[in-house]
Amino acid sequence: MSFRVPAFLRPRRSFHRLRSLHLTPKEVEDRLAASQAHLGGTKPQSLSRPMDLQPRKADDFKLSPSPVVPMRGSTVIILAILSSLFFILVISFAFIGADIDEPYFQKILTSVAETSPGLVLIGESVDVDVDEPSITIHWSIIACGEDLMLPGSAGAHGSNKCGLPLNPLDIFVDSDTDPTATYDPSQIPFDRETGHRRSVQNLVQFDSDHILDVHEARLYPFDTYFLSSTIRAVSSDNQTIPIRKLATIDITSNFLIQTTDMESYSTPFSNDTQEMSRDLDMRIRRPSEARAFTLLLFGVSWILTHVTVGHVVLARRLTGVRSILKHLISAGAILVALPQLRNSMPDAPGLDGVLIDSIGFFPQMVITGLSIIILLLLLAMREVDSLKKPQHPDRPRSSRGQSLIRPPPPPPPTEKLNSIDMSQYEFQRLMKHLKGQYVFPPVPPSHRLRPSNEMHPSHRRCKTMSKIMEAGEVSHWSDDD
Repeated sequence: MSFRVPAFLRPRRSFHRLRSLHLTPKEVEDRLAASQAHLGGTKPQSLSRPMDLQPRKADDFKLSPSPVVPMRGSTVIILAILSSLFFILVISFAFIGADIDEPYFQKILTSVAETSPGLVLIGESVDVDVDEPSITIHWSIIACGEDLMLPGSAGAHGSNKCGLPLNPLDIFVDSDTDPTATYDPSQIPFDRETGHRRSVQNLVQFDSDHILDVHEARLYPFDTYFLSSTIRAVSSDNQTIPIRKLATIDITSNFLIQTTDMESYSTPFSNDTQEMSRDLDMRIRRPSEARAFTLLLFGVSWILTHVTVGHVVLARRLTGVRSILKHLISAGAILVALPQLRNSMPDAPGLDGVLIDSIGFFPQMVITGLSIIILLLLLAMREVDSLKKPQHPDRPRSSRGQSLIRPPPPPPPTEKLNSIDMSQYEFQRLMKHLKGQYVFPPVPPSHRLRPSNEMHPSHRRCKTMSKIMEAGEVSHWSDDD
């Protein structure tokens, strides 16, 4: 129930609130006095201009200096391409001059030739196979000292004091009964133009295979390996030849190698003579760069796994099927990327249960797979909920179940409108009037009464005014003003 306030209880100046339409007499006098002062050159002391009408100083129009220079999109792309090419060019300089250093074994051979001439075995290549596990060393047979070198063979590994051995010999590795390599200087060919001996790999080099100690292989990439071996050389008359030095390279593409050699001897049961030999101790570990890249890939894999868990947490708060589908696609991509990251680790062992897989790859795959399963369940639940959701009763639908969409309102009239457009515009205005949208003073949208059926509106002026009176917003309209 609502009532109307009598006119004698209302304020006389009902238009005081509508300052955009009417002014009180006091405001009219103030405006008139301000305009006269502006024309006559005098200005009352009681009046002051608003802030938006006051003249601005010249300093207000000065632009503050900005270090950012605007650039076009094409300019930014060109600069990015040039920067990328410059970076690639600088990185490529690492390949220039990599082979200008002196030969790696030159100092070792020169030192042996000056201090203790004799037979030297140089390990030019070391192949470490962790999966076997085994290690293969590629040896070169060299003799240091002018009296021990084959004529015309000087200059081995950049040293003029070392070359091929003068006498034939057999090489025995570890406990082999048959010689691992046989050297015969008579088979070394000459170069007809220069007269020097040619170094044919199969005639002066040999390979030795060793079993690798892999009890720390599970600690990849902090795994270390150890190898010990003994080598002896025998002449053609079955006399032991002392080996003065065993040396190998100290770095490969995947490992760092530390080699230590020492003199040794053995005493066969057949006689009491001592057979001279030389032992080799080799320690192998991963380079620091390989360890760093492995740990970075390990961390990236765990971050991606945590992202899948975040997808599940976010998807639980969503109701839209498409929004959950985006999280599902992202988690599926992560599931595919994790094995690729595992295979990208430098010289990584197989999936044999090493430590980095026990705390990394296997838990990551399990967590990511469970996250995808949960996302699929959430997607199925949202699909079922959308099918069971009741349709809006007030929204009319066609015979095919599709909601009827009203056409957009016509544009405001202009001079070029014809009679048909004008009639449509007037029809829309009439519908708004019947809905009570043209009530004075303007009614907030929260107080408007919507018809039960939007397709059949009715006049709501009285109900709208009642709603305003119930809210306590009494109009100041007066019929006497």
